[in-house]
Amino acid sequence: MRWTASSEPEPVLAGIGDEAAPALPDQLAAVRELGWNRLELRTLDGTPMADLSETAFARAAEEIRASGVEVVAVAAKIGDWSRPATGDFTVDLAELDVLARRCAVLGVRTVRIMSYPSGGLTEPVWGRTVRARVGELARRAEDAGLVLAHENCAGWAGERADRALDLIAHVDSPALRILFDVGNGVAHGYDAAAMLRPLVEYVTHVHVKDAVRTPDGDTAYVPPGEGGAGVEECLRVLADHGYRGALSIEPHLHLRPHLRADGGDPGRGDRAAFVEYGRVLEELVRRVRHTRTDAEAVR
Repeated sequence: MRWTASSEPEPVLAGIGDEAAPALPDQLAAVRELGWNRLELRTLDGTPMADLSETAFARAAEEIRASGVEVVAVAAKIGDWSRPATGDFTVDLAELDVLARRCAVLGVRTVRIMSYPSGGLTEPVWGRTVRARVGELARRAEDAGLVLAHENCAGWAGERADRALDLIAHVDSPALRILFDVGNGVAHGYDAAAMLRPLVEYVTHVHVKDAVRTPDGDTAYVPPGEGGAGVEECLRVLADHGYRGALSIEPHLHLRPHLRADGGDPGRGDRAAFVEYGRVLEELVRRVRHTRTDAEAVR
């Protein structure tokens, strides 16, 4: 299937809620304003989903249920930039246990993970540690009916397609797939579309952001299609493969969560910017669809 006609399946559009606002009511309102009705959960009022109290989670789950909004993914801290491969693995196992219970309540299967910064380990030891940890996590996720979506971000397999494929082959579980963020290549120094092509058959979830490198070597985030991430090209690669999962916006225009780990100010979400970002993505998706429709008509 390709995004070539309105009768064919297309990806669904969603957004990471805390990019719009800290509080759940505003996150829900932002995706409803876009008419998408789908939300990815990362934090509520700054608290990660697994760290919410039982009372706070129950209240949030009821609010989501009453809103009619579907949760498409939950972002975990498992293996992310704050948890090196030398850290306590039981912390990750405990988080997965909590999220397994909470995802069942929310009716969602996809949990975002990463593959651990090295923490000073040599490359061979780092790789073996990651394979072992992610293998155990995937076994537990499979038992719980979850899919761990490994993001091309922090960690051993985050910046190289060959390592991501190695990890999937080693773990050999339907509970481990790829979350591809089309904007991460700018910050991490690789061509996103080139990395996506060998991974696309394993992609189960997509984050959309765009960025440029600044003269001082930092990364500045911009609306999709205005930076150097190759957003439209990545959308075409996904379309060619018939991807029908979520395209979830992560603007980073006003919120950069990883800065918190370095003691910086991560900022906070902005609803108006989030909605405008979503409108731009809608136009990019239409452009890809119409281009393919025209190409099919010529053939």
